[in-house]
Amino acid sequence: MAGLSRTHGFSTLETLVVVALVGVVSAIALPMTTRAIGDVRLRGDARAVANSVALAKMRAASGFTRARMFVDLDAGGFVIQVWNRDLETWETEGAMVELSPGVTFGFGALATPPPDTQAEIAQSPPCQDDEGEDIGNTACFVFNSRGIPIDHAGAPTGNNGLYITDGLGVYGTTLTATPLVRLWWSPQHTAAWVRQ
Repeated sequence: MAGLSRTHGFSTLETLVVVALVGVVSAIALPMTTRAIGDVRLRGDARAVANSVALAKMRAASGFTRARMFVDLDAGGFVIQVWNRDLETWETEGAMVELSPGVTFGFGALATPPPDTQAEIAQSPPCQDDEGEDIGNTACFVFNSRGIPIDHAGAPTGNNGLYITDGLGVYGTTLTATPLVRLWWSPQHTAAWVRQ
């Protein structure tokens, strides 16, 4: 047995090669993972906005009153409010839902709205306070007691939209006068809207 040699582990060179390979794979995978997480956040927020619009529509019809989705564009959050006819005031239901980190209300460089929706791409008109005055940096979807979207004068409208972006993609929630809630997606720099 005098001629047998025994090895006791890996050489320094072998260890360095493995560490370098792990570093290269990590450098490739990390940006892909970060982008995937960003996509999930944006998509989740878009679905939350669309679902809240649909819920506000149902709250108006079920309560035989007006309801709205109140969006605070500066704070990056939204909440459902219902009109209290007795007190003549908007009452908030639940807490403000905030957008995920890295997601904001906006549509980037896009200049064209989704097909057969708005005449020009824009966030919905501002919300109004109890006295009928516009509230700065807000956007609203307002529904009458039949669940039909209305403007500030109470006339049916189908020119509403809310857009969120993460800097790469844009999701838009649009509302027709019928009232059909639609969710759209487009890359931020080219209007190529796809209905979701």
